[in-house]
Amino acid sequence: MTERLLEISRLGVTFGGGENRVEAVKELSYGLDRGETVGLVGESGSGKSVSALSIMQLLPYPLAQHPPGSSIRFKGEELVGAGEARMRQIRGNEIAMIFQEPMTSLNPLHHVEKQVSEPLLVHKGMSRDQARKRTLELLDMVGIPEARKRLGAYPHELSGGQRQRVMIAMALANEPDLLIADEPTTALDVTIQAQILKLLRELAREFDMALLLITHDLNVVRKMADEMVVMTQGEAVEQGPAKQILDSPQHPYTQRLLAAEPRGELRQVRSNAPIVVQGRDVKVHFPIKKGVLKRTVDYVRAVDGIDLTVRAGHTVGIVGESGSGKTTLGMALLRLIASRGGIRFQERDIQGLRPREIRPLRREMQVVFQDPYGSLSPRLSVGQIVEEGLKVHGLGADSDDRERLIVEALEEVGLDPDSRFRYPHEFSGGQRQRIAIARAMVLKPRFVVLDEPTSALDMSVQAQIVDLLRDLQKRNDLAYLFISHDLRVVRALADDVIVMKDGVVVEQGPSAEIFDRPREPYTQALMKAAFELEATETGVVSM
Repeated sequence: MTERLLEISRLGVTFGGGENRVEAVKELSYGLDRGETVGLVGESGSGKSVSALSIMQLLPYPLAQHPPGSSIRFKGEELVGAGEARMRQIRGNEIAMIFQEPMTSLNPLHHVEKQVSEPLLVHKGMSRDQARKRTLELLDMVGIPEARKRLGAYPHELSGGQRQRVMIAMALANEPDLLIADEPTTALDVTIQAQILKLLRELAREFDMALLLITHDLNVVRKMADEMVVMTQGEAVEQGPAKQILDSPQHPYTQRLLAAEPRGELRQVRSNAPIVVQGRDVKVHFPIKKGVLKRTVDYVRAVDGIDLTVRAGHTVGIVGESGSGKTTLGMALLRLIASRGGIRFQERDIQGLRPREIRPLRREMQVVFQDPYGSLSPRLSVGQIVEEGLKVHGLGADSDDRERLIVEALEEVGLDPDSRFRYPHEFSGGQRQRIAIARAMVLKPRFVVLDEPTSALDMSVQAQIVDLLRDLQKRNDLAYLFISHDLRVVRALADDVIVMKDGVVVEQGPSAEIFDRPREPYTQALMKAAFELEATETGVVSM
């Protein structure tokens, strides 16, 4: 029997010592062969990424330690305790890694050519001309349009999908034997997700490369993996053929993960419910200025003539790819960016109001952003974050009254009131999103814009947040504008759906109608990308 390409045996990872000692990974064992894809699955904090970083010996040693008996053998060579010089030869050459967030992994000060060519110059000893030629080949291979024109582009000038493709090009530069992909599609649109997964599958086949796919998305595992390892609290609780585990999970934790997908509920929406927000022919055009005098030569039509109505107790879902104008529309309705057209809030025209006139209405018009870690101040405690809006709007008779309101808001979103003395970095992603929701809900709003509030969360946490939002809406008769590229979450929460592309509405109507009987080719393509894994053998997509 030939030796496996990668063999992990009884791997453990601990951080710290004494009373502060944390066991991040415990007795983990699995292997990988050439051409094989293994899915490493689990929620945030399960130890997936820590175990993968151990393979490349990228943990913060000596803070991180491997207990005696831990073994990571690559092509028969032991990597645990390998010298730094040897690991530098292996990293990027024989083992490469694609990280979760390309915007933070790519150097913002270096253009695309410099970043893709670096492993070629370091490991292959190529000349600049040879490296440029190979860089162009790699960018073409991963599907970057007009690759030559992109050589001088910086990361911020690329879309999310293009940045991820650049990361893949960097990882494949030296044709590694093992590629580790850590949540490579988490924050991407469904159509871009499908493209990236197809690309990874084709490249793994072309290079006879082993692929270790780290993800919390079981649909990605179903599509990509031959084998899977399910982790929780640092331990592997189930492993084996991916199809077998997904079709017939044995461990309660795996069963819970598979049952955790956000699900909708059929409900009757009152057609005569009060209109909370109404937009008529809403337009947001950003000028394109050129020349020495910076004359306006054209406009970017980010939102171009949108009509919508959101009623009390009603959720309107806005879907579409990045750049379609979803978030811009939400910010325009909140009067956070300038727009043209009619915007009415509770029967009052707010389009022409000056900032000081609209400020009293801010209490009733709130927003929950995509990334709670970025939108919550790291210098304020949770209590101070939730209290800030109360102070701005003069709510609460005194500090004791405000404290009572803070406690009520935290309890309403399922957080321990004692957590108000802690800071955002001390919470998980799902808990931080609950804090962001509490900050909005403490003001008792009538209208809430939810901008991708679940995109970076584990599926089980997504389901919890969707249930929470639905419960808050029912209790407080809230109007939601729910912006997302995750159509499963939209299907679970939205009553009506608007499909946007390039600033205009492609299709809109009741949620059931849009998901079950999409009329427009673009909507059909979105649905196919999102739900093709649920297709029956007859080719009919189950919605």
